[in-house]
Amino acid sequence: MSDLSGEKLSVEAIRSGTVIDHIPRGRGLRILGRLQLKNSEARITVGLNLPSRNLSAKDLIKIDEWQFTETDAAELALFAPNATVNIVENYKVKRKFTIGMPSEFVNVFWCPNANCVTRHDSVGTRFKVNRTVDGVHLQCHFCERGFSEELFTEQDRLLGLAYMETVV
Repeated sequence: MSDLSGEKLSVEAIRSGTVIDHIPRGRGLRILGRLQLKNSEARITVGLNLPSRNLSAKDLIKIDEWQFTETDAAELALFAPNATVNIVENYKVKRKFTIGMPSEFVNVFWCPNANCVTRHDSVGTRFKVNRTVDGVHLQCHFCERGFSEELFTEQDRLLGLAYMETVV
């Protein structure tokens, strides 16, 4: 961990929007991919491997003119459950909250089970969040199969890559 005393970190301020801070190092690009899927027109600034007092290093994301709701933030919980969301208005933080892990995800991820009804019919997805000693597991409301969080974070990475291929 680097000594931050006496250092002045300068990252351009945003007038209005959202700052996601304290993202675990290496997770910022995954969150960026998800944000790009939701709004490909958003102006986003990303800081990777920045010095941190609490973490050895952190990622940081600033989104201009998009003020997150708790629902927007909850969609990122698998990637950064302890990240802090700052809502900025007129260059000042007006509201601040920790993302936290929701009790369920609705219409955030597709079900990995190829036989699940959500893969064949116009039915939204819903996953119950189960915390275990092994991590977080998600259980599909419809097919009732359980899946580890790694499957969903990898799924999200692949969706992000597929999106990036269509943009490039």
